[in-house]
Amino acid sequence: MTFPATARPEADAQAAPDGAGPSTARSVGERLRHGFGLLGPRHGRHAVPAPQLDALALPIGDDGVVAGVDTEGQPAVLGINRPTPYDVVLIGGLWTAQVLALRTAATGARVAVETGRPQAWMQMVHAMGGGQNGLAVYEVGRVPPQGASAGTPVLVVRDCGMRPPRGRVGSGPWQSMLTLLPYLSPVAPRLLRQARLAGVQRVSPDEASELGRTMGLTRAERESLPTLPDGVTLWCADHDRQYVMTQPTDAEIGLLGTPRRMD
Repeated sequence: MTFPATARPEADAQAAPDGAGPSTARSVGERLRHGFGLLGPRHGRHAVPAPQLDALALPIGDDGVVAGVDTEGQPAVLGINRPTPYDVVLIGGLWTAQVLALRTAATGARVAVETGRPQAWMQMVHAMGGGQNGLAVYEVGRVPPQGASAGTPVLVVRDCGMRPPRGRVGSGPWQSMLTLLPYLSPVAPRLLRQARLAGVQRVSPDEASELGRTMGLTRAERESLPTLPDGVTLWCADHDRQYVMTQPTDAEIGLLGTPRRMD
């Protein structure tokens, strides 16, 4: 492919500054003719001796929503916006689900909340501009198609109680779904089997035993569930397990309050 000529060498030679000879002008003209644009300022090259390469470190991490910090104090990131369907189940409190919804909206994604308690979400809607800036609330069974795409990913939050009915919309390309269960319910095993990621907050010893069997938790993980502090979630994906503490910002505390398991 060739680019249209933007200048003639003869014109460049005539417009060459003092001290620039015809050869320099012709060189500039050739660069312009091939679409490289004007010559910029010349700087020395940045070079690192080979023995020093091992000393370089780049702060590259996962891309997604920061759910909190892990046991080592490092950011724990949930990759919610994906080109493939992604189902998340959270057995826990409304507070954690709302923080994740806020942080997902902050990444530029749209959040659609399907809930039987819209009053619990309206404060967030008003704080974010009345539903015009990334978060909308719908009645159960009334979520319309969201039109998710790579440019406008969507998170659907289902806050529909212990036995959420089958929804009108599901997960899909660039549309993830987070289902919130306040406690372990009869439908939980099915939802957990379908989920790519599951989060568990403080539950009763009986619920912990059932989850241990359903999710293949170790004895230590199972015994830890009834004692988890507010704001701590055990996130499970395949064979990976990670305890995460969600630390709210000042703005999140002002809007949602401090971490809590019960609502």
